Amino acid sequence: MARGAVGIGLIGLGTIGTGVVKVLARNASVIEQRLGIPLRLVRIADLDLARDRGLDLAGVRFDSDAEALIADPRVEIVVELIGGTGAARALVLSAIERGKHVVTANKALLAQYGGEIFDAASRKGVDVAFEASVGGGIPILRAIREGLVANRIESVCGIVNGTTNYVLTEMERSGEDQAVVVKRAQELGYAEADPSFDLDGVDAAHKLALLVAMAFGAQLTPKQIPTAGIRGLSPIDFEAAREFGFRIKLLAIARAHRATSGAERIEARVEPCMLPARSMLAGVDGAMNAVAVTGDAVGPTLFYGAGAGELPTASAVVSDLVELAREVRRGAARRVAPLSYLPEALHEPALLPQDEIFGRSYLRFTAQDRPGVLGRIAGVLGEHAIGIESVLQKGRHDTASVPVLMLTHPASAAAVRAALSQIDRMPDVTAPTRQIRIEEG
Repeated sequence: MARGAVGIGLIGLGTIGTGVVKVLARNASVIEQRLGIPLRLVRIADLDLARDRGLDLAGVRFDSDAEALIADPRVEIVVELIGGTGAARALVLSAIERGKHVVTANKALLAQYGGEIFDAASRKGVDVAFEASVGGGIPILRAIREGLVANRIESVCGIVNGTTNYVLTEMERSGEDQAVVVKRAQELGYAEADPSFDLDGVDAAHKLALLVAMAFGAQLTPKQIPTAGIRGLSPIDFEAAREFGFRIKLLAIARAHRATSGAERIEARVEPCMLPARSMLAGVDGAMNAVAVTGDAVGPTLFYGAGAGELPTASAVVSDLVELAREVRRGAARRVAPLSYLPEALHEPALLPQDEIFGRSYLRFTAQDRPGVLGRIAGVLGEHAIGIESVLQKGRHDTASVPVLMLTHPASAAAVRAALSQIDRMPDVTAPTRQIRIEEG
């Protein structure tokens, strides 16, 4: 290995791992000019040794033995890109135990076992870097941890899953059913063979758990975050959104609600929302991601870019490698806490109950096309102090049931939930009501 070079070991040569190899080779000279020393990929471990990735691996040992890679004295930084939480957890902890710095893009691993991993790293005097775990190539975690460190963060709201954003964009554009668009997303490589992790909002919830820790010092597990995916949205919802002046996006939302006494409660949720068509997040289309962060000093900021893909995600992984390589040569772990807050400042947050969320809603009722039905629905809403802002009724001559599309005035989530429970029991209502909350953007 070249004098002064930092040795890299890569576990997992899938899409992102292949991108990392390409970026390290393509940009070796500019990385060395910025870092002052070369990054040298010395070893790769992957179970699939036969597949041709189109890479020149001359001088790189390539085999299936991840533990041997971790034990190799030439490897100073281990990159974990296999995903999952079983083998990945064991390998990351093994690398830390051997005194190796770790880079990972594994949001599920950190959302589930981050406390254990960061504690182990602290005891061994090494660091775990994970910029690629949220937002792909967008440097959102580094921005919160360092660029916005002077701020008390007020809110984080983002589109953090490219698969669902592509599906929603295409449903709006084409008017096609979700199943048709998801199949096309799979054919294009935007969606997995089993897209449940994305469509059900689980991936976004894992990322939001990390964002909440970074922004507020609040430790949440993904299971603590109320999560609703995009299943059940139909073309008529997008038609209604357009007529009302909105667009539908799957959002990861976190806000700090601070009382005058200083007490703080955290609102955290993942769900499809309607955004005013003029808002910045509403304009994020296709597989792109964006995260809006508001700080008390800086005000609103927006971070936009490719949230997935071989090279954008590899860009974030290599940026972590450069940061850790500086530490390797300095001989000390970084002074910046990985989750922005010092470990002793991280806390279990008081959560804002979902029933206390206050705002406007879009409601899609499915009711029999009879005189007086709309009036009865409006009556129940009125009983719960929910005002009606706008109504669209889409008549269909081939069925006895029609969709009634409505925007409400601001109301508490508790009132809306109680009203919909009562409305859905009405004999004239033939399907459960669909609610989409409106974020004012």
